[in-house]
Amino acid sequence: MIRIFLLLIICFNYFCLSAYGADFSAVVKTEQREQYLIDKDSVDILLERAEKFYQEGKLLKARDIYHDILESSQPGSFPRDEIQKKLEELNMNIIFSRLETKDSKFYTVKQGDSLHKIAKKFGTTVELIKKSNGLSTSKIYPGDKLKIIRSPFSVRIDKSDNTLQLRLGNRIIKNYSVATGADNITPVGEFTIKNKLIKPTWFHAGAVVSSDSPENILGTRWMGFDLRGYGIHGTTLPKTIGSQSTAGCIRMFNHDVEELYSLIPVGTKVVVVD
Repeated sequence: MIRIFLLLIICFNYFCLSAYGADFSAVVKTEQREQYLIDKDSVDILLERAEKFYQEGKLLKARDIYHDILESSQPGSFPRDEIQKKLEELNMNIIFSRLETKDSKFYTVKQGDSLHKIAKKFGTTVELIKKSNGLSTSKIYPGDKLKIIRSPFSVRIDKSDNTLQLRLGNRIIKNYSVATGADNITPVGEFTIKNKLIKPTWFHAGAVVSSDSPENILGTRWMGFDLRGYGIHGTTLPKTIGSQSTAGCIRMFNHDVEELYSLIPVGTKVVVVD
């Protein structure tokens, strides 16, 4: 009875707050919500509400509901993989839009600014600034207001299930399937992205393999660690993704590595665990 009563209070508060445009996160962090998991019926109600917010273009509200369902619902009360995919899609849509969040700010372009200067100043990438602001070229003008992601990205690679987790600040943004080293040879520890290359040349066994060669297994992008010879790259062997099969590097689908490349700057922290 107590649980039902608390659940009714939470749902009542949620719908009242929604009517006034309040953030649902204020509700889900209550002491009651931390003690009691949401059941399937309540999950169905919240999913319907999240979809409504999504259709209305209220992406931040929809994102927060999906996040809290994943964090606070009873196991088996919802299709977890489906909700996780929806949340990751929302996360990326928000990042690549002009929506302002606690992880971003708006910067007014000054005389003499360039996208490279601004990216370096805020520790971000030119590609991300362009995507977040709908820019098709690098031309900017004094007085332009640009959305800038100010919270740091970080990467966590788990060799036990061959996944790469992208974080923005303390929030998990997206999980990618990757390939790691055969026989568990990918080194564990904390590393830093030292360099980035588009269409990298592969130096292998004394040979120089050009980026357009079908024998170049690095794919379309390279992000090198501060540990010589190791990094994150694309692939010409997509069937190996999800396995331990590389010479020690982290291998991604080309479309995934291109997305990650656009987000994380040189200096990004990478943690590899067993």
